[in-house]
Amino acid sequence: MHFRSAILACGFGFLVAAPGRAQSTDSTLVTVERIYTRGDFVDQPFGPNQWIDGGAGYTTLEAPATGEGLDIVRYDTETGRREVLVPARSLTPPGPQSVHDQQDNGGSPDGRRLLIFTNSQRVWRDNTRGDYWVLNRDSGTLRRLGGDAPASTLMFAKFSPDGRRVGYVRQNDLYVEGVDGGTITRLTRDGSRTIINGTTDWVYEEELSLRDAWRWSPDGRLIAYWQFNADSVRDFLLVNYTDSIYSTLQPVQYPKVGASNSAVRVGVVPTDGGATRWIGVPGDPRNNYVARMDWAQSSNEVVIQQLNRLQNTDAVLLGDARTGAVRPVVVERDSAWVDVVDDLAWLDGGKRFTWISERDGWRHAYAVSRDGRNRKLLTKGAFDVIAVHGIDPAGGWLYYAASPDNPAQRYLFRVRLDGSGKPERLTPVNQPGWHTYDVSPDFRYALHTYSAFGTPPLTELVRLPEHQVVRTPRPNTQARGRVAALRRGPVEFFTVNVGGVTLPAYLMKPPGYDPAKKYPVLFFVYGGPATQTVLDWWGGPDYLWHLSLTQQGYIVASVDNRGSPAPLGRAFRKVIYGHLGVVETQDQTAAARIIGRRADVDSMRMGVWGWSNGAFMTLNLLFRSPDVYRAGI
Repeated sequence: MHFRSAILACGFGFLVAAPGRAQSTDSTLVTVERIYTRGDFVDQPFGPNQWIDGGAGYTTLEAPATGEGLDIVRYDTETGRREVLVPARSLTPPGPQSVHDQQDNGGSPDGRRLLIFTNSQRVWRDNTRGDYWVLNRDSGTLRRLGGDAPASTLMFAKFSPDGRRVGYVRQNDLYVEGVDGGTITRLTRDGSRTIINGTTDWVYEEELSLRDAWRWSPDGRLIAYWQFNADSVRDFLLVNYTDSIYSTLQPVQYPKVGASNSAVRVGVVPTDGGATRWIGVPGDPRNNYVARMDWAQSSNEVVIQQLNRLQNTDAVLLGDARTGAVRPVVVERDSAWVDVVDDLAWLDGGKRFTWISERDGWRHAYAVSRDGRNRKLLTKGAFDVIAVHGIDPAGGWLYYAASPDNPAQRYLFRVRLDGSGKPERLTPVNQPGWHTYDVSPDFRYALHTYSAFGTPPLTELVRLPEHQVVRTPRPNTQARGRVAALRRGPVEFFTVNVGGVTLPAYLMKPPGYDPAKKYPVLFFVYGGPATQTVLDWWGGPDYLWHLSLTQQGYIVASVDNRGSPAPLGRAFRKVIYGHLGVVETQDQTAAARIIGRRADVDSMRMGVWGWSNGAFMTLNLLFRSPDVYRAGI
């Protein structure tokens, strides 16, 4: 039987060399073995990193000269002086836990103690449940938190602001414990499978990226926390085929469309124990989300972002920690959807806060008065703020990522918090590509990571605002050298005009590219609102696999349709609302038809592949446009 389009679900045989062929030792060629087995192009490790002493130093994890585990190493920011802050041997708790399963989870405010996380277990997506130990740097002793708690049952441990206590979640209840073996105080007592204190249910983790659901007050006397009542959420049964020769059923509380969500509320409890004061958040607690919550500069109020279930209204509320009374401050609405704001920071001693909004058609930063009556636009212009890298109230600056002229790239800018002046680009103009920054707390330095399409990243320490390179802690020389030695053809970034809409695109062409020849094309698609594919950055294994295809005579192409999160304005991103998969498929098909008319493209040999939303898109494209795409993965 002949099919005009083929869905290939079990391999890439139509694209890559037949299995069993001898692996090439040619250093200019990419093979699946080199990418996924030998790891020839693995980046030089660096981090995770934490700024300490206000930016005067930073810590990182490094392998010791001998033995297993990782040292916690401090570097002086200005001089580069290296000091082993805590050797790996001090981070090995007694008992059977593996030294490879340890993480530095932060230090006390005075730096004398560290939290070490071991024996981690997965909860939903991430390993957030395990054992916590307090390391006393003066004595070198380790003490396990939780008393007689079963192994791997503690979550989200954090030092109090004065460093004398640690709070954590254990089996859906909140506890506070003295760092030197003091009394364990249980703050909540109703935790169960359906009553969840201090952490979240599946919906909040999946939809709102929220797992750690409790906060110390600035004075350490109170804890604010989320409580979930999931007693009305029905179980969805998953079949587990992997743990034994007989399958088992695993129930997961999962609210289907229109079914009951967890009822969620916010409480404030004294850290010495006592009754919880519930914040009077308005509305049905099962049909609204408490999407974000934190202390509002002081220990007197919490600030809450409440999303309705349609997620097209985000209300900022201030809740009184003593009385539970609530007053509204700002309400953000959109005919499509609104995004939760993670960059709310307080200015002028709590008189103003920063806010991100698309109300003028672009994603911009604002400064809003505490009562919500005054709102000042800080980032003026026809461009999107991609991310906020830091807010410096003392210096009067907001640092953010943007790329007004090229949606495939990213650069560092800053602008005055009082709204005066024009934005300043801090990333050098002679470094096109993708730039990310970890800015120090004093805003004098940043760990700057830079890559470009087909160029692995390097990390350097730069001095701000002049972007002067101080040193390069991760030159990534080996990976960059091996990639530079590969046979590569030209790469073309361009735009496709589809019905008056400009879509970003790229083509990766074969080595020895001949414009007079016609090449088969494989499109790489994602197409959803979570990520772009047309990016001028190091693409890692995806880039290398695509490069291997070009070395076998294919053109690899990608297009960002409307509905992708490209920094091209609200209308570009949100046109898909209410009919997901329609506009995106139309854009991708129209762009493929245009690309198929190029002199160097064989329009009768065009395929498409993608993962996650890209798999959804691949199926859409195969069945709606079988005359365009001949195969899909």
